[in-house]
Amino acid sequence: LAEHHPEARIVLVDAQRAAEGASGRNSGFVIDLPHKFALEHPDPAHKQKLLGLNRSAIAQLDGLVQRHGIDCQWSAVGKYQGAVGERGEAFLDHFEHLMKDLGEPYRKVEHSELNAVLGTSYYRRAIFTPGGYLMQPAALVRGMAENLPENVELLEQSPIRSLQQEGGKWRLLGDEGEIQAPKLLLGTSIFTREFGYLKNRLLPVMTFASWTRPLTDIELARYGGELNWGLTPADHAGTTLRMTADRRILLRNSYKHVPQYGGSINDGMRQRIQADHRQAFLARYPDLAEVPFTHTWGGVYAISRNFTNFFGQLEDGVYASACDNGVGAAWGTISGTLLADLAVGADSAQLRDIQQVTGMPSLNPPEPFLGLGVKSRIALAKWQSRREL
Repeated sequence: LAEHHPEARIVLVDAQRAAEGASGRNSGFVIDLPHKFALEHPDPAHKQKLLGLNRSAIAQLDGLVQRHGIDCQWSAVGKYQGAVGERGEAFLDHFEHLMKDLGEPYRKVEHSELNAVLGTSYYRRAIFTPGGYLMQPAALVRGMAENLPENVELLEQSPIRSLQQEGGKWRLLGDEGEIQAPKLLLGTSIFTREFGYLKNRLLPVMTFASWTRPLTDIELARYGGELNWGLTPADHAGTTLRMTADRRILLRNSYKHVPQYGGSINDGMRQRIQADHRQAFLARYPDLAEVPFTHTWGGVYAISRNFTNFFGQLEDGVYASACDNGVGAAWGTISGTLLADLAVGADSAQLRDIQQVTGMPSLNPPEPFLGLGVKSRIALAKWQSRREL
């Protein structure tokens, strides 16, 4: 927006501090490939459009990191997709088939080579794809917030309680005042429904991660693997695993339906989730049993029943990109950029691409059927994938 209109006053409003939300709470993958269910799309052109959009996002983020010297462990190291048992290997075989259909480079990594990278013999094998990046998400978002264009004003810890349309402008009412603007761009993900849009179309899901303190030199020698890699599970309900550039081991698994967002989580649930993470950690790294977790956290994101992202105009003067379906870093970057193009009337091939690969998230069944259905599906996936956790 600032590049299109350097003379305009642009206000970026966050209810929390920048990076305290989901954009700073993910596992630090910026993935170029169409993700999960998008890879199953029957139209090859659809998948190529997604691939092009994701790679444009990576190039944009790479440029911002380099230009502003953002210290966020930004790394072009690709990623592994790993299998623990037979179920995971079946998913991995299917993933290889999809990579061949997409015409994308990949490399099989067998047990002994994978063991040398991960420092654990827990995984049978993996597929390595070279196009993904890793980063520290909160550091990336804070770095961008600290290097905004001069005509952008950042208001943090400034929740907007309601929107009102009046005299051709929108009034954003907050705790300590109001903002008036002719156009609004909502990058509000699951919270878009709290402003009255996409009601009954978005599902709030929280996924959880834990990480250790940085390993000491002695622990690092005992670990025996490499630094700065990331592995996602071939079985989507499995465990994501990372060794960060600053020697932390991170695990992510456990999904919860959170109709009240953070209010759906209590201390007992947090303790059970951390215990599950501890069990997964010890299964992979029993020789590091004395290394503690320093943090366990969750982040809320939006999914839709038809796995469709929303992008476009909601009503006169209101635009939104919502429902990333769990692929936030790349999708949020490119969809936000192109939403600005749409709002100012700037046409491009990429804008047409994103309009062709997005749509309307499908309606959800009413409660209590929705909550029961989501919880049952998550529980079934956890049971089916129990050997991959």
